[in-house]
Amino acid sequence: MTLTETDLNGLFIIEPKVFSDSRGYFMETYNSYAFKDAGINNIWVQDNQSRSTYGVIRGLHFQTNPKAQAKLVRVLEGKILDVAVDLRKESKTFGEWFSIELSAENKKQLLVPRGFAHGFSVLSENATVFYKCDNLYSPESEMSINVFDKTLNIDWKIEKNEAIISEKDQNNNPLSSLTYSF
Repeated sequence: MTLTETDLNGLFIIEPKVFSDSRGYFMETYNSYAFKDAGINNIWVQDNQSRSTYGVIRGLHFQTNPKAQAKLVRVLEGKILDVAVDLRKESKTFGEWFSIELSAENKKQLLVPRGFAHGFSVLSENATVFYKCDNLYSPESEMSINVFDKTLNIDWKIEKNEAIISEKDQNNNPLSSLTYSF
């Protein structure tokens, strides 16, 4: 397993070693010792899974302290563009975002630390996304940023007129109007 930190401190790309043969493949998707060796000490307490169709954009979601969440995201079916936005006001990279294609084929994962908003767009006909969280879902701590925030200017790889966004997410505010703590 290879853990590579991105330019956004604490945001890691995880690439498992895949062992393939005539039967299929085997891979280790999580190893607490490998994560600890990289300085990652999350204790995962909740697993979530979603299935979506092409054009769906989910996000940009996060939870505030003390219920903030880190997420370990991977794709079981299809392909997504996974996006993380640094919301840590003291960070050198505050307001910057990172994106990566995660797919069932490339088997990459993204570790999104606490203090980041997270979202994804579905680039394949269907996509099943699985992610671990290190804190339980807390509706009263949940916040979101508009996926089309002009200051972030995220390229979701989906034409805006083809985007399928929940009613709840359509009404999200821009980053500049949010007050929160990490």
